Amino acid sequence: MMLKDSRRGSRILRIEGGQPLSGELRIYPAKNAALPILAASLLTPEPITLLEVPRLRDVEVMLELLSHLGTRYQWEGRTLHLHTPEIRNTHAPYELVGQMRASFIVWGALLARVE
Repeated sequence: MMLKDSRRGSRILRIEGGQPLSGELRIYPAKNAALPILAASLLTPEPITLLEVPRLRDVEVMLELLSHLGTRYQWEGRTLHLHTPEIRNTHAPYELVGQMRASFIVWGALLARVE
């Protein structure tokens, strides 16, 4: 049974009955999880692979920003391979950061990598 919570407009799924549930549920990643993980990729000079990355505009803008800073990346379906062997730039162009409010999340990782 699907109910609507009028206080927040969110949807609630209430299941009634005495039978145990079983099965699988696929959880798709969200942009709000992907962006901090992408920013954290700056912390290591080692190659990393991320699975099930959503191909959204903010993710693409973040990848452009990371590329400007020194990250090489390659898509294989919804799998993303990233490698930042060195930080090439410490300044981000306004054309990129102006497109995405979350661009500030790269600062911490960038500061950790730059001496």
